[in-house]
Formats: sequence, C-alpha cells, structure tokens
Amino acid sequence: MTRWLSADQQTHWRAYIAATTLLADKLNREMQSAHGIPIADYEILVRLSEAPDRRLRMSQLAEFTLASRSRLSHQIDRLEKVGLVAREACETDKRGANAVLTEPGWELLVAAAPTHVTGVREHLVDLLTDEQFEALGDALEIVASRLQAEPDCEEAAS
Repeated sequence: MTRWLSADQQTHWRAYIAATTLLADKLNREMQSAHGIPIADYEILVRLSEAPDRRLRMSQLAEFTLASRSRLSHQIDRLEKVGLVAREACETDKRGANAVLTEPGWELLVAAAPTHVTGVREHLVDLLTDEQFEALGDALEIVASRLQAEPDCEEAAS
C-alpha cells in the first residue's frame, strides 16, 4: 500500500525540488560566467586541492564527487586539455590512474573560490537562521548517508 504524502509534506517536497534545482543552476551559471567552468569541474578542483600532494586516484575522486567513473573520465579529459588537471599512472597500481591538480588548476581554484562561497552564502546560508541551516544540514546528512549506504549507489560510482 502506498503511503501518499500529506498536503504539507507535498508542499515541502516540492519546495525542496525547486530550491535544489534552482540553487544548483544559479551556482553553476555564476561559476561559468565568472570563471568559464561548470560547478562540477570546480568540485573536482576542490577535491584535488584538499588531497595530499593535490592528487587522488580516479576511483576515489569519482566517489568523492558522486560521479560515475565514465563521467569523471570525460571531465578529467576536458580539464586535462585546458591544463587544469594532469592524469598520471598510479605508482602502486599500474592499472590505476591519478588525477593531479596542476598549478594553473590551483590558480583557477583560488580565483573561483570566492565566487562560489559568495554564491552559497547569498543564495542559501544567509537566507536561513543558524538553527535552520544546522537543521537542514543534519537532515540532508541523514539522507545522504542512507543513500550512499545502498548497494546501487556504489554500483553507480563504478
């Protein structure tokens, strides 16, 4: 038997869909306009910048960015062509490859980070009270943890 959403739940669900779609689109357009890269590529640069020696195995990077390995490979190809990332063979496993943040990639990230943070603050953080933002974070962490633990999530990142 289907447990339908109540009217209030339906309203909140639709608000979630609208807000997440509009927010992602707005942040992406701002990043594209100011720095010429999509937000998904920015996220790759961020993850690489946080890694030791600014390098990650491709499989780890796919996991961190919630991308399929195929999609990530295409993104890295694009980033490599413009010199923001380099792909190197993994020293410990010749079958694997590492993505490495280049100096131009680092410089772009440093320039783009204020744009991203300003957008996140303006379009989300500063619209909510500290308590609302904490509650939102807590709720979304529960959802993300549950979804990441499901077997099909692991298969999708492969």
